[in-house]
Amino acid sequence: MVLEINEDEFDEKMQGKCVVDFFTPWCGPCKMLAPVLDELSEEMEGVSFFKVNVDENVEIGSDFDILNIPTLIVFQDGEIVSRTTGFMNKEKLKTFING
Repeated sequence: MVLEINEDEFDEKMQGKCVVDFFTPWCGPCKMLAPVLDELSEEMEGVSFFKVNVDENVEIGSDFDILNIPTLIVFQDGEIVSRTTGFMNKEKLKTFING
């Protein structure tokens, strides 16, 4: 399951390997990506999945220079490992997350 978090919860959740989906509810590619992330969150052990609505959490969007959505950022213990923008199919996304 992909847990939606806000700015106040962000830092405390970034433990271990995390994938964060920066999205908005009106974004078409974000809607397409959501079920793919849900599937991967059930399949990938040792990885936490979160999403942040950048319309409601403007400051965190600014902090991470989110200019396009969806933007996915992989964190390891709070440090950015990699990032990408746009829709990806399940296999490409899995490869991206695994680095």
